[in-house]
Order: sequence, then structure tokens, then C-alpha cells
Amino acid sequence: MKIRPRRLLESPYAHLTLVALIWAGNILLARAVHEQITPVSLNFWRWGVSSLVFVPLLAPQLWAARRIILRDWKVFVVLGTMGVALFHSLLYVALSMTLAMNVSIISSMTPIVIVLIAWAWIGERLSPRQGLGVLISLIGVLAIISRGDPSVLLHLRMNPGDLVALVTVPMWGTYTVLLRRYKSELPGATMLAAIILVGTLLLLPVFIYDELAGARSSYNAATLGTILYVSLLGSVLAYWLWNRAVAIVGANRAGLFLHLIPVFTAAMAVAFLGEQPHLYHALGIALIFGGIYFVTGRRATA
Repeated sequence: MKIRPRRLLESPYAHLTLVALIWAGNILLARAVHEQITPVSLNFWRWGVSSLVFVPLLAPQLWAARRIILRDWKVFVVLGTMGVALFHSLLYVALSMTLAMNVSIISSMTPIVIVLIAWAWIGERLSPRQGLGVLISLIGVLAIISRGDPSVLLHLRMNPGDLVALVTVPMWGTYTVLLRRYKSELPGATMLAAIILVGTLLLLPVFIYDELAGARSSYNAATLGTILYVSLLGSVLAYWLWNRAVAIVGANRAGLFLHLIPVFTAAMAVAFLGEQPHLYHALGIALIFGGIYFVTGRRATA
């Protein structure tokens, strides 16, 4: 079967793969600059820059949709809190206290949480084939965590940063399922602009308090480059692709692609940090992609 490049570029699964790649970069960069910029400052500038770039472009659409946004303000506050203000602030707190690989691995639990929330909240069904795919993919993640030695899992220690990362998991699950449950009348880009704007406004007083409390960040080439990456790619582009994909394929299928984050994180660690690949990396990656095949295959039903 011939795959058309245009069809591939428009595929929600291609978009979800790109999102996982971008967010893996977000984790590595945030960890790299954690001693130079505070978690709150990084998150505020991430969404502040996103707002300055994205919101003005959608200003006419936002104004036209003001009645819908005001009517459903509670939904936008929850989405802005869970997906923007609180989620990433805590994620960056975690990255200031633990390793990037730890955070990416813990975050890979999110698909399971999404499945449970979607089932309990909106009754989104998981077929046996999809359930098998989730299980296979999870085994792949565990293979990477354990470095091919299952006994390692029995002796894992969680530091405070790991616990903070764990708290972010149900937050992203709630954001994703609410996106699916809320049948918005707004176009995807307008919806995203509203979420970004609300989330940034919620972050503003926290950022001001952080600065008044004495937190100081260093704005240099590394931190400014990180801010540009996480705002333009990690926020505007990745969130637009994620929201669009969730609306098309559902929360369960979209969530599974978060298992790709530790795969890409490991690949970047090899490429940029000089870490050596091992056989368990190949095994884990093969299992993860096998799980994705089961979930996204033609016989799988949403």
C-alpha cells in the first residue's frame, strides 16, 4: 500500500509522535537549565511568550467567541490550570529535583491514568485489542526503566522530585479527558488560544509572588533558547497538535503516544549527552511501537 506524504503529514498519529518528540526535548532542556531559572519563571515565560505570539493572531476569533468562553469559564479555568499553570510548574519543580529520565518514565504512566479517567468519567470504551496494546507498551517502558533487569523494579527509590512528577500524571489525564468530554463549539486554534490566555493569567500572580519572594533567574543564551523552544514548539505547536489529535482519535489512543517520550528522551541522551545505547533500549522501543500498532490498527475500535 502506497503511503502518500500529504496523508502522513495530516495523520493524527504522526502529529502525536511529533508531540512526544517535542515534549521529550522540553524535559531535557528544562533539566539542563534548572539551576539557572526557577520552575515558576520558566513556566510563566513559556506561556507568556506563547500568549504574545499566538493570542494576537486569534484576537478576532477570541472576541467573536467571548460569549462561549464566558459561558463555559469554569471549563477554561480547569483546562488552564491542569494543562498550563499547575501541570508544567510542578513538572519543572520535579525536574529541578530529579533526573530527566525519571520524569519521562513517570510521565509514561499517564496513558494508563487517561484510560481509567476516560472510562470512569465519559465511558470511553477500551477494546481488548487496545487493552493488550497498552499492556505491551507499558512492558516496553518497564524494560527501559529496569534496564532489562526486572529485579531493579523491586528496589526503585522515589525521591521528592519523583513524587512531584507523579502528582502531575492525573493532572494531564484530567486535561486530556476534559478536552474529549467538552464538545467545544470553537475551532481548535481558538480553543487553544483561550486555554493559553487563561492559564497565563492564572500564572501571573504566582510569578509575581515568586519574584517578590526573592527567586532570581539568570537570562542567558541557554535559558532564553529554552524559553523559545518550550513556548513556540512545546506549547503552541505541540498543544495544537495534541488537542486536534485527541478530538479525532480519542483520549485513550492519544494517551498511548506518551509512552514514546522516554524512548525519545533516551535517544536524545545518546545523541546529546553521550550515553551509550543498550539492548534493553531496543527491546523496550520495539515493545512500545508494537503496543501502539495494536491500539491504532484497523481492527482496534475506539
